[in-house]
Amino acid sequence: MIKYNLCCKKCDLNFDSWFASSKEYDKLKKKKLINCHNCGSLNVGKNLMAPKLINKTPKEKNEKNILNSQKIKKTINEYQKFIKSNFDYVGENFAYEARSIHYNDKKRNKGIYGKASKKDLKELKEEGIDTQMIPWVDNENH
Repeated sequence: MIKYNLCCKKCDLNFDSWFASSKEYDKLKKKKLINCHNCGSLNVGKNLMAPKLINKTPKEKNEKNILNSQKIKKTINEYQKFIKSNFDYVGENFAYEARSIHYNDKKRNKGIYGKASKKDLKELKEEGIDTQMIPWVDNENH
């Protein structure tokens, strides 16, 4: 939808009107279906309009970015805390351990987490081994 400020050239009335698109306005204008609701004249045109923009100051943008960044970091830290408490860390052996669990029915009391390359993750997926990758911030030892 687009809103135009229109002006009747006959009676100088200014009014707003909504259109599905600028092409729709052009189509209706060409078919002479746009008229002044005051005097009925078809001599109606668009006024010069400026878009309404909400401009935040750099300080406001920066404050919002800092708040968003803090929320994201907090959420990542909460996930990491949960994972560290409920899963076993296998380090660089993640792909090997995931295969051991999958193929050998190796029983574990907890799930695992660790490090794997993109290549390893792709191969695990091709083998039908479900893994998930999450953002990780190293801020302390495992």
